Amino acid sequence: MLQLCRWEGEWPRCPPREASLETIQRELTAFARRARATAARMHPELSLVSYTILAHVAEQQGCRATDLATHYLLDKSTVSRQVAALERLGFIERRVDPADHRVQVLHLAQRGTEILAAARENRRGAFEERLAGWAPADLEQFAGCLVRYNADAAQHP
Repeated sequence: MLQLCRWEGEWPRCPPREASLETIQRELTAFARRARATAARMHPELSLVSYTILAHVAEQQGCRATDLATHYLLDKSTVSRQVAALERLGFIERRVDPADHRVQVLHLAQRGTEILAAARENRRGAFEERLAGWAPADLEQFAGCLVRYNADAAQHP
């Protein structure tokens, strides 16, 4: 069965797979826009970029700035500016790597741990509210699809 799909401003007929891919692209774009727009409301001191950096540093239990650049596919200077801002706010701190004293490792400072926990709680509350009417099986399927998508995306950046 052919469905309508948007392609360069026109509405041609396309196979279901193409229509699904178009829908996925449109919806993920809307999701990203909404995430950026609501990040400041979730926690005024923590932008979406800052939140993701802090979350990664916490998950890794410390990492180098170059690890962040590699993980997020960003230029080192971009990461350096973000890290400097987070240091100024007292959210992260640099520590000498015990295995190699030439290397500095980023860790969450106490204030970073607190603000990340508060932001996570706010974000979780927002998800709880948005998904309150979803059946447990739908939530499980959605979670599984997101995990699968992100794993595939990591393999094919």
